[in-house]
Amino acid sequence: MKKFRLKKWMIVVVILAMAVILVTVVNRWKKNDADTAMNDPLSVVGDIVMIPGRWFGSIDSLSRLVNTYEENKNLKGEIEQHDDLKQNVKNQAQEIERLKVEEELSKTLTDYEKVSATVITRSPDTWQDELIVDRGSDDGLTENMAVMSQKGVIGRVTEVREQSSKIELLTSDNQNSNHFPIKIGTNNGEAFGILNKYEEKKQQLIASQVTKEKEIKERDVVRTSGLGGNSPADLVIGTVVKVKPSSNGIDFEVYVKPYAQMYDISFVTIIKGMAE
Repeated sequence: MKKFRLKKWMIVVVILAMAVILVTVVNRWKKNDADTAMNDPLSVVGDIVMIPGRWFGSIDSLSRLVNTYEENKNLKGEIEQHDDLKQNVKNQAQEIERLKVEEELSKTLTDYEKVSATVITRSPDTWQDELIVDRGSDDGLTENMAVMSQKGVIGRVTEVREQSSKIELLTSDNQNSNHFPIKIGTNNGEAFGILNKYEEKKQQLIASQVTKEKEIKERDVVRTSGLGGNSPADLVIGTVVKVKPSSNGIDFEVYVKPYAQMYDISFVTIIKGMAE
């Protein structure tokens, strides 16, 4: 039965091929006058002989074109897979570097009891204000604990659940809760103030109510003061980049470059308190 069908299709193909040949020959005859056809019969015979070759040659060219398209499609897929793999390797390398930085930070905090955590949520709408980490009350966390990342303080815990916590960043414009008592180490003692603003364009923190008694210079180190009891003292925040008189003329405003990259935070270290 299958052989019969195959023969049937072969007959159909042969008939179609002969039809194409006849149509081509007829068109050729119409284009030439009768004298030319009589004087050059070999030309017509040659055309008849060449037509099948041209027809099958076109089929072969089409087949090669399809094969080339498929090969290019497969090659494009392989290139895309290679690019994806390359990007994944790059991302993993960056994560490893961030972990190394966090580990180095942890080594400098031997005087403190601390918990490491991973950022699990950071919404684009509140990117500058807050983030969520994968540690909570089950890990002994409570509100107002200071939070560090990379090389400095980035904010404090403001909401705690059993297995997660919300952290408000120093870059937040929430004036009700972002006040952070700080101290600035100078050549002639310490100056105290409140870290409560952020200059987004310059990516600098601003401390206000800084007393004028001390001579504050660029690159002086800014740390937590521990006043208020919400966080331990001496956690580093950043360095002074500019000092200017405040609008009331009584004290200074100090601009601080944070040690941490506030817009690139994957891992954090939460300070629970002084180590016993």
